[in-house]
Amino acid sequence: MMSWLFIGLVVTILFTPGPTNMLLASSGVRSGLKTSLQLIPAETLGYLIAITAWGIMIGYVEQHLPVLPKVLQLFSASYMFFLAIKLWKAAKQELDIQQPLVLPRELFIATLFNPKGLVFSSVIFPKMVWHSLSLYLFYIGIFILLIVPIALCWILLGRYLAQNKIAWLNPCNLQRTASVVLVSFSVPLSYSALIRLY
Repeated sequence: MMSWLFIGLVVTILFTPGPTNMLLASSGVRSGLKTSLQLIPAETLGYLIAITAWGIMIGYVEQHLPVLPKVLQLFSASYMFFLAIKLWKAAKQELDIQQPLVLPRELFIATLFNPKGLVFSSVIFPKMVWHSLSLYLFYIGIFILLIVPIALCWILLGRYLAQNKIAWLNPCNLQRTASVVLVSFSVPLSYSALIRLY
């Protein structure tokens, strides 16, 4: 029932730099591990609400507008490709994690409005999830289990980047790797969406 592709896509997108991850890394620098751990429930709740709201909306509207999921899939794949290009171009720039102290409320809002929520609900989560409570609980449970260690990684990454302890673990390498992985997912998704549209 569980697809390795689902897990791979979730992990890749959650690891991709974005507003939520930058706030987690910033908190790792400014507040340390113990205080930053309080942000993980805020991120989890933000994604949970965003993904569920988008998924329910898509499932409801799809009955009256069957083309919507295909268009959203194309939009999501295009967003992933845009993000990949942006990450590659910005790889040589300094990663700004020197932000003010991060509060759980701020992280929750950043996550709630993060475009990744739409990508998860329209492309990554299987369509059947929005028609079955048991499948929804199963997939959202796996998603939550993946969020916690990845959020922890971003917090620790902020600590390591601030202290320059590992030479190869730098923003340039991380962003270029994420960029390549995103392109490898966005191209087949775009192709699949275009084929289904025509």
